[in-house]
Amino acid sequence: MTWGRRQHTSGPGPRVLAEGVSKTIGVVPLLAPTSLDAPAGSALLIRGRNGIGKSTLLRILAGTLEPTTGSVQIDGIPADERDRTIRARVAALLGAPAAYRDLTLRDHLTLIDATWGGDSDTCEERVQAALAEVGIGELAERFPHELSSGQGQLFRLALTLFRPGDLLILDEPEQRLDTERRVVVARLLAARRDGGTTLIVATHDPDLTRLLADDVLDLGWGPAEAPGEPSGAADG
Repeated sequence: MTWGRRQHTSGPGPRVLAEGVSKTIGVVPLLAPTSLDAPAGSALLIRGRNGIGKSTLLRILAGTLEPTTGSVQIDGIPADERDRTIRARVAALLGAPAAYRDLTLRDHLTLIDATWGGDSDTCEERVQAALAEVGIGELAERFPHELSSGQGQLFRLALTLFRPGDLLILDEPEQRLDTERRVVVARLLAARRDGGTTLIVATHDPDLTRLLADDVLDLGWGPAEAPGEPSGAADG
């Protein structure tokens, strides 16, 4: 399905090409053979019923899970997190990232910045901006275990967005968020896309799809499960 939200030219983000990827554990199929082509600088949203394999597909695309069949290339390089080039390009939110009880939110982002060679002179300013853009700037001195469920999700999203990478792979970034916060996240991700980042996002949320998607991959639905088609052009 081509949604035709807007025209793309090749930008700094990579093209992601998957051909016939599947995953089976023993005799249990986790993902049926799936192919996709996400152009550079586009936003591909993946939908489907629970258990259809959305999270499995995202892990394969990010190079953290080896497919049983098929292949994934990121700008022509096999997707493998052990490859330094892939690690430098892919920022993924796939489940809950590691968090430390004795480090504040500010400390966590500062640690990420140091790990990836950020400029220490501007780190504090950039950390505060990263927390503010997801709406939790006032919580910088809190610890992760002190956050509500929704605040924790925004913190995990901030951790992912703060590290370098021009390919974002996100598994239901809208979960645990109210409608207002979901729209904020959608517009934040749309701004990343418009800046050239390639996005691949699994979601159940029609508003996120409407605001962000250039194309949609439906993996499959059960009887009466398919969501209504989002209406209107994407913002931004």
